Amino acid sequence: MVVAAAKQMHNQIEVEVAPALSAAISRFLDFLTVERGLSRNTLEAYRRDLLRYSRFLAQTGVQDPTNVPEALVSKFVGQLSATPFAEGRRYSASSVARVLAAVRMFHLFLVREGETDVNAAEGVVRPKVPRTLPRPLSIGDVTAILKGCGEGDPGSVRDRAVIETLYGAGLRISELVGLDVDDVDLDEGSLRAVGKGDKERIVPLGRFAVDAVGAYLTRARPSMAGNRTGPALFLNVRGGRLTRQGASGILKKAARRAGIRKRVTPHMLRHSFATHLLEGGADVRVVQELLGHAVLSTTQIYTLVTGEHLRDEYFSAHPRARKGR
Repeated sequence: MVVAAAKQMHNQIEVEVAPALSAAISRFLDFLTVERGLSRNTLEAYRRDLLRYSRFLAQTGVQDPTNVPEALVSKFVGQLSATPFAEGRRYSASSVARVLAAVRMFHLFLVREGETDVNAAEGVVRPKVPRTLPRPLSIGDVTAILKGCGEGDPGSVRDRAVIETLYGAGLRISELVGLDVDDVDLDEGSLRAVGKGDKERIVPLGRFAVDAVGAYLTRARPSMAGNRTGPALFLNVRGGRLTRQGASGILKKAARRAGIRKRVTPHMLRHSFATHLLEGGADVRVVQELLGHAVLSTTQIYTLVTGEHLRDEYFSAHPRARKGR
């Protein structure tokens, strides 16, 4: 009954969104697609966030997106922070900040298009988001996970190649499952990754990853491929392209076999790739290029991780670092 009422309210609000507002949001999303070249996942996030915003404006009777007062945007942010989206669950500060960023960009777009002189969201205070550092795995954990892949059967050979490639090239999970056979050059020891915004980069592939992918291509992929198998590098048991969920499951299973109890995700291998490179003396700008980060500040967060690691090592190892030793 409650669910049905909620759905009815949802549909009612959606119908009431003014055509001018819907059209402006559609133009903005087209701009992000064509001019900014954002990934499909990022565009969907913008679409969801602006849908929340448009519903709120519809509830308050706003029909013209160029005539939104700053106080109303502030009220939207406050309501988003205070209202549970499910029983006992509220949006985190980072989620609210992300929605506000989308709204701010939308209104900035309207200013740049000459439809208004004021960005209604420019002065709205962003929620304070606690800084969370990436959680890399130790080198020992990565080694244990690789041992947890098993060996011999085609599935185990593929699993090792998947994990070696994730860690050896620092790929996003979407980049990994998007790889085709022709994207990998085992002779050169490199691969072509297509990242956010369809930006391509060439990433070196270390010896262990080259050996693992080579073994997979000769010993496993031929037996996994079927009549309808396309160019995908990594295949599932049905001969189709390995999915994000499938790759995550491979890593989860290997970590469990290795006796690692904490949650391990593909992105943690990317964090580990960056952290271990910096700990080994790599230049942060080189790591930025390898990761495919658009701005250096995104990569510099890993320098804080390595700094904390050095501090921990110092206090645990130096004979006069702590009192009472």
